[in-house]
Order: sequence, then C-alpha cells, then structure tokens
Amino acid sequence: MKALSTLLLTALSLMPAAAMAQDASGQGMGVIGQIIFFAGFILIFYLLIWRPQSKRAKEHKALMAGLNKGDEVVTSGGVAGKITKVTDDFIVLEVADNVEMTVQKVAVASALPKGTLKDI
Repeated sequence: MKALSTLLLTALSLMPAAAMAQDASGQGMGVIGQIIFFAGFILIFYLLIWRPQSKRAKEHKALMAGLNKGDEVVTSGGVAGKITKVTDDFIVLEVADNVEMTVQKVAVASALPKGTLKDI
C-alpha cells in the first residue's frame, strides 16, 4: 500500500509539468500573427492617443497665435479677462476695472465670444 501511495504522490506531482510540456509543444501565434497583432496595437494607440493629442496641440497653438488686444479669454486657472497687451510670451489681462495681471500665453485655455464678460 505504501508503494501505491508513493507512486500516486509522484504521479500527482508530475501533472503540472506534463501539462506545461503539452502547452509548449502546441503551436503558438506565428510570426505573421505577431506582426498583425503589433500593427493593430500601434493603430489603436495612434487613433486613441496620438491623433487627438496632436489635434488639440494644433488648435491650442493656433489659439495662442491668434490672440489680439481686446479678445476675451479664460486661463487654465479659471481667470477670465480681456487682453490689454500682447507680447511674444506673455499677455496682460484686465480682470476687473483697473486690475491687470500678466500671464503666459500658454496659460490661455480658451477664447470667449465678444461681450461674454459683460454678461457675467
């Protein structure tokens, strides 16, 4: 009986090894399958991340280039104001009567339609 118990224990301990050896002998994804998988991954990554990000960056760059005196804008910090002076890297915003602040152009989040600040 002891020999049978030892034999059974040995057989059970070899089961995972036999299962792994069986998977290793099976044919996995071929080279063409791996290339198609990788190309699909790159395509999804491009469509979901790169393309929208570059589109937003182009729109923001066009917004910064088109800032002029008198435009009403909102900064990324949520400050709304009217542009009174534009330089290469900075703009001066009038946020209230006789209250001006200097901010970087890149801090401008969006441009508002004319007259929006009067409605607020």
